[in-house]
Amino acid sequence: MAISYRERLQDWSRGIGARQVRLVCGLILFAYLISHFLNHALGNISVEAMQTGVYYHTLFWRFLPVAVVFYTAALLHMGLGIWALYQRREFRWKAMEPLQLALGLSIPLLVMSHIIGVRLGQTLFDHQKLYPQELYAFWVGHPGKGLQITVVLIVAWTHASIGLHFWLRMKRFYAWAAPFLLAAAVLIPALALLGFYQGGRTIVAESASPQWRDDNLSAQKVGTPAQGDVLDAITDYALLAYLGLIGLAVLARGARELHERRGGMITLSYGNGKTVRVPKGLSVLEASLRHNVPHASVCGGRARCSTCRIRVIGDCSTLPEPSQREAFVLSRVGTADPSIRLACQLRPTADLSFFQLFTPSTISANAHAAHPARIGQERYLVSLFVDMRGSTQLAEHRLPFDTVFIVNRFLAAVSQAVISCGGQPNQFVGDGMLALFGLTTDAGTASRQALRAAAAVAANVEELNQFLAHDLREPIRFGIGIHGGEVIVGDIGYRDHMVFTALGDAVNVAARLQDMTKSLACEALVSEEVCATASVTADDLPRQDVAIRGRAEPMTVHVVANAKTLLDLVDRLDAVAA
Repeated sequence: MAISYRERLQDWSRGIGARQVRLVCGLILFAYLISHFLNHALGNISVEAMQTGVYYHTLFWRFLPVAVVFYTAALLHMGLGIWALYQRREFRWKAMEPLQLALGLSIPLLVMSHIIGVRLGQTLFDHQKLYPQELYAFWVGHPGKGLQITVVLIVAWTHASIGLHFWLRMKRFYAWAAPFLLAAAVLIPALALLGFYQGGRTIVAESASPQWRDDNLSAQKVGTPAQGDVLDAITDYALLAYLGLIGLAVLARGARELHERRGGMITLSYGNGKTVRVPKGLSVLEASLRHNVPHASVCGGRARCSTCRIRVIGDCSTLPEPSQREAFVLSRVGTADPSIRLACQLRPTADLSFFQLFTPSTISANAHAAHPARIGQERYLVSLFVDMRGSTQLAEHRLPFDTVFIVNRFLAAVSQAVISCGGQPNQFVGDGMLALFGLTTDAGTASRQALRAAAAVAANVEELNQFLAHDLREPIRFGIGIHGGEVIVGDIGYRDHMVFTALGDAVNVAARLQDMTKSLACEALVSEEVCATASVTADDLPRQDVAIRGRAEPMTVHVVANAKTLLDLVDRLDAVAA
């Protein structure tokens, strides 16, 4: 068990790269941003409410462990943003991607004076700048700073929202959650800016009182002019340092471009007659973008999907080794073939011939937004395989038309059972069928639906046998295999022959369980995974360990001699779940 846990931890750590670190840091900063925005929104109630809110806000974010995590995340996110500016070779992505990068790089420029004035002022001079002092500065003392802080709020929120969109659009729940997230993305900043405005109006009115000024604008609270000069000087140096880092990244880009051109050019051949010449160091995807060659990439070259995959033609021994992130993604899609690489990660150093595995015209970010599951997602599904027994002997004694008629009646009976129980008939292979459960439900519901569908298949086939009794020498028999797990779902095929289906070990196991029903003389085999997810206990169905081809260890399954008996079991499970 310890080895298995260690292996899972190692596999998880392989997927961590600069983008993943930047994402985590961004999520921490976004949590702070939400807290700050909600605090601003209290201005719609009163300045006193804002004061109360900021007490709890600072109590949490200035708690030492939280503060260390927060400031570390802020510095890492800023540094990785500059690194992204250097690393990105091509900016001809969708408009939101360069916009997000530009907004992110502008945030420190806009917010640095505010952070130094408040946070560093408290650390160095024990200033007590809270909402009354800051709102006075923004609305009375320096109105230009009020406009600046409004801009930075909008910029920071827009930058974070774009980043969240790029991350979440790959998740299976995003399609139904997007309208709610959009409502929150509009409502929260609107309330925050309105609260900022209302608080400012209140302070403008109250600041006309000399007593208010004496209480809230003393040297202890806002500092002396000399202290202000020190903070302004620190701000100037910090801004110069930050601009210097950006300038250094731009210069480094130019130096890299010269170095790569002096290092020589290579030829990329796309396998369809198209060839391009690019400097060494560009990724295959960047080369496609530079020369306007259509190339599938749902995640925008972030190594979060595998739609940019290519198959290298010829010798692969001279290719650079896959990065840690690339190896992780390739392992997730179940390929160990060294000729399969991610175009966004592979940076060839010599001439390369390849062909794309996904058609660009059918794989796009827009298509993913409209039909996210059809592009390719990893998700939990329950697979049910049904196969008709004895179809070969059936065909020996009948005309082809009669055989096809009976097989079609069998598949119709099976399909009706699957659909009535909430599943989706997916693939028809000869006289067998794959059905998927869980495309629109949770894992527990999908498991119970699959069990109910097995019982419904048995009932429908029994009716079919009665209907065809005069034409059949013996009743139609069948075998069912049911297993659940993480699979890849999406459109598979070529051009006009794309089929939505599921790929993965869970599907293969379901097919092998169906095949094993012959040797075990039963109608259905259900994996322990599905039974546990559906809350089936060992007392409900007999258990047995079986050897599955392709698996090193035996697998526990539940043997169902008569699939119709599953109906009563599922009814009890549904009653408990309700």
